[in-house]
Amino acid sequence: MRAVIFDIDGTLLDSVDLHARAWVEAFAHFGVTTDFADVRRQIGKGGDELMPVFLSEERVARDGETIEAYRSDLFKRRYLSEVRPFPGVRPLFEHIRAAGLTIALASSGKRSEVEHYTEILEIGDLVDVATSSDDADRSKPHPDIFEAALEKLDGAPRDAIIVIGDTPYDAEAAAKAGLRTVGLLCGGFPEADLRSAGCVAIYRDPEDLLNRFAQSPLADS
Repeated sequence: MRAVIFDIDGTLLDSVDLHARAWVEAFAHFGVTTDFADVRRQIGKGGDELMPVFLSEERVARDGETIEAYRSDLFKRRYLSEVRPFPGVRPLFEHIRAAGLTIALASSGKRSEVEHYTEILEIGDLVDVATSSDDADRSKPHPDIFEAALEKLDGAPRDAIIVIGDTPYDAEAAAKAGLRTVGLLCGGFPEADLRSAGCVAIYRDPEDLLNRFAQSPLADS
C-alpha cells in the first residue's frame, strides 16, 4: 500500500493570506497589534502553536479559546467565500488514484473546515482518509495530525508514504512522524525554507507536480 498525505491550506487552496488577515484582525479586536508579514509566516500552524508567538502564556491561557473562536467565526463570515483552489488539484488527485496510491488529507483546520474545503476542491470522491485538528492534541509542527493519518492508513509503511505541504511546519511535523515531504511553493514560503525543513523535492503548485509526476517522488514512493 502506497499513500499520499496532503496538507490543504496553501497546498491545495489559495487561502494563506486570508487566514493571516483573519488572525491580524482577531488579534486587533482583542487589543493586540501584529504585523501581517509576521503572522503570515506562522500560517500552517494551528492556533495552539500560532498564538503563543504573539501572546504571553498567561494571555493564551486566559483568552486563547475566545480569540480562536472569534478568529474562526471571522474567517467564515468574511474570507471563506474568497478561498479558491490552486490549478490542477482534481486532475492531480485523479492521476494519483490511477497510479494506485491512497489519498489522505491532514489539516490543522477543524473537521468542519476540512469537509467544506473538500467540497470547494471537488475531491470528496477521491479522498480515502481525512484528519483535522479534532484528531490531534497538538498542531504542526508537532507530528500528531500525521500520526492520526497513519492510524487511519492502517497497513501503509511509512517509507511508502509521501506528504505534500507548503510550509516548513508540514515538513518538520512529517519528519517527526518518519515521513518524507514534497514541498509546494504556492503557499508563499521560500524554497530555501522548505528545503532546510527537509523537503525532498519542490514544485510550484499542484499543477506543476502533476505535469512532472513521472519524475517526482510520488512515482516511486
